[in-house]
Amino acid sequence: MRALRFSVLLGVAVAAMGVVAGGAAASPGTPHASDVVGHVYVNDNTAPVNSIAGFDRHPDASQGSLQLSADGRYLLAVDAGSNQISVLRIKPDGALQAVEGSPVASGGVAPVSIGVHDDLVYVGNAGPGSSLGDTNYTGFRLNAGGQLRPIPDSTYVLPNDSKPGQVLFNGDGTRVAGTRIATSLIDSFTVGQDGRLTAAPGSPYDAQAFSPAQGWGQLGSEFNPTNPDELFVSDAHTAAGGAAFPGLVSSLTDAADGTLTPVGAPVANDGGAACWIEISHDGSFLFVVNTASASISSYSIGTGGTLTFLQSTAPGQIGAGAEDARLSPDGSTLWVVESGSNAVSGFTVDGGTLTPLTGAAGPSGASPSGIVVT
Repeated sequence: MRALRFSVLLGVAVAAMGVVAGGAAASPGTPHASDVVGHVYVNDNTAPVNSIAGFDRHPDASQGSLQLSADGRYLLAVDAGSNQISVLRIKPDGALQAVEGSPVASGGVAPVSIGVHDDLVYVGNAGPGSSLGDTNYTGFRLNAGGQLRPIPDSTYVLPNDSKPGQVLFNGDGTRVAGTRIATSLIDSFTVGQDGRLTAAPGSPYDAQAFSPAQGWGQLGSEFNPTNPDELFVSDAHTAAGGAAFPGLVSSLTDAADGTLTPVGAPVANDGGAACWIEISHDGSFLFVVNTASASISSYSIGTGGTLTFLQSTAPGQIGAGAEDARLSPDGSTLWVVESGSNAVSGFTVDGGTLTPLTGAAGPSGASPSGIVVT
């Protein structure tokens, strides 16, 4: 990937940084053989001040903690270290500018995930804090100017030992789901006209294939973009000592009242610690990042949300600590952030087949997680 890199220090200022492309430095004036068609943004998780890194995306190149607003004008990022959410305006050239009044308090401790639908925003606060209520889902409204305003009485409190992993809306914004990693439960809600959540009958639901001998639990999840009633959830279980169980993905139907029903048994792949999920824009294929085995597994999605494992990428095609993954707007490229190797890798997408592209390195000290592609 040939890319122009720039970063924003969250809650502080816009900062010019060096450019990294395929491991080689470049200057802001470096010419490209092709036009910029979009951008890749990565949550760097740098300390002591968090930063967002941006890359220009060219046509010959190319879950969770970072999200675009519905109109594509703003980037929302969790700042787990300061218990805040930042909102950044995306300028015409792809550069980022902090919105007035940003960052804002997340409504809890250690926010890890953001869900967005129209002007509704929900954040998952992982905690645990010093008191009950620090671990929760909290709602906000995003106005036209990019300011976040808390929704009164929108906080749904979770037990402090829950360790929520992701919160997300379905495609029509009528339902919200959340995963609890530590206790392997799935929360399901309906969304009211006032933006508040109502827990579905029986929520939270026991996740599939969990046993006390396994650590971690359900992590990544995504609704089918072509069917708001189909939810897919990964299983990131590991054995004692860190050995990986086979990667698993569960398919569930989400009824109008939020009731979740499994679609058969979870489907295994040949990787380990299945984490983040991305689904093709036509709803036909699912890709899951297996962090422990540093691979990506492809599935086909059939009638009613049934899953069939297809194949996985070869060893070494993504680096250590692979986490969140996002498709480009046209669905032709899948981007993956790698916290362990501090890089971003890209793959061309042909149905369920992935072919690696050249990756881009990140700044020293970064541990990238969330990713957004425009």
